[in-house]
Amino acid sequence: MSRAFVFPGQGAQSIGMGKALADAYPAAKAVFDEVDEALGESLSSLIWEGEQDALTLTQNAQPALMATSLAAMRALEAEGVDVTAASYVAGHSLGEYSALAAAGTISVADTARLLRTRGLAMQQAVPVGEGAMAALLGLDFETATEVASQAAHDQVCQAANDNDPAQVVVSGHKEAVERAIEIAKGKGARRAVLLPVSAPFHCALMQPAAEAMAEALSHVEMHTPKVPLVANVLAHDVIDPATIRSLLVDQVTHSVRWRESVSWMAAQGVTEIWEIGAGKALTGMIRRIAKEVGTRTVGTPEDVAAAAESMK
Repeated sequence: MSRAFVFPGQGAQSIGMGKALADAYPAAKAVFDEVDEALGESLSSLIWEGEQDALTLTQNAQPALMATSLAAMRALEAEGVDVTAASYVAGHSLGEYSALAAAGTISVADTARLLRTRGLAMQQAVPVGEGAMAALLGLDFETATEVASQAAHDQVCQAANDNDPAQVVVSGHKEAVERAIEIAKGKGARRAVLLPVSAPFHCALMQPAAEAMAEALSHVEMHTPKVPLVANVLAHDVIDPATIRSLLVDQVTHSVRWRESVSWMAAQGVTEIWEIGAGKALTGMIRRIAKEVGTRTVGTPEDVAAAAESMK
C-alpha cells in the first residue's frame, strides 16, 4: 500500500487542539514547548486555554496548526510510524510548512518562526477591509477562473484555492470578489459566499508578503526532505531544497492546486491518505477528488493508536 501524509491549513484551528496528544505523548508535548521557545511566548497556552478570536489571528493560527500537526507526527513516531511510511507529504497552504517540518526539511523552531513571519506579512500586505475571499461551490476550476477574470475589471481577482471538483476559492480586492459572487451565481454556482478571513490570500495582492518570505527563507537552513513534497504551486513532487525554498515564496501569491495535487498522488499509485493534525477538512476534499483513495484522520491519541495498529 502506498500512502501520503497531508497537513491542514488555516481554518482548522480550535481551542484545545493537540492537548490530548501533549498529555499522552511526551514527544508531542516537546513540540509545543519547542514552538513556545522559538516564538518567545506561550502559544500553547493560547491554543489550549485562550480565546478563539485570538487563535484565529493569522499570525497565531499558522504556527499553532503546524505545532498541532507536528505533535501528531511525533506521537505517530512514538508508536513506530515515521514519515518514511509515506511515499509523499503535502500540505494545504500553511500546511506545506508542516509537511516540510515533518519531512525534516526545516526544523520545528525555524518553521514556527517562518509561520509567525508569514502570518504577520500576509496580514499586513493589504489593509483590513480592502481584500476578501469567497468560496464558489458547484463550479469547476475552469469556470471559476473565468468568473474571476470577468470580475476583476481593473482590480485583482484570482482563483486562489482549487480545493476539489466543486469548490474553488477566489481572492482579491473586496469589490472584485463581490462581483465574482454575483457572476458565479449567474453561472449556476450552488453557493457563493464571502469567507471570514482577514486578508486576500494566494493572489497578487500578497506580493509584499512574498517578498518578506523570500527574505526570511534566505536565512533558514533547509535539508532534502526524507520523502518528496507534492508542492501547492506545481501539483507534483519536488525534493531539491533550493527549489522548495523558491516555491514557498511563489506559494504566497499563487493558487493552491489541491485538487490537482491529490489527483496526481492517486495517479502515482497512492491508495491511502492520512490527514495529520487538526480537523478533517482535507479528508472531505480528498473524498470528493479521488473516491478510490482511502482516508484517515490523525489528530487524537485514539487516532494515533488506530493508525499505528493499521500498519501492523
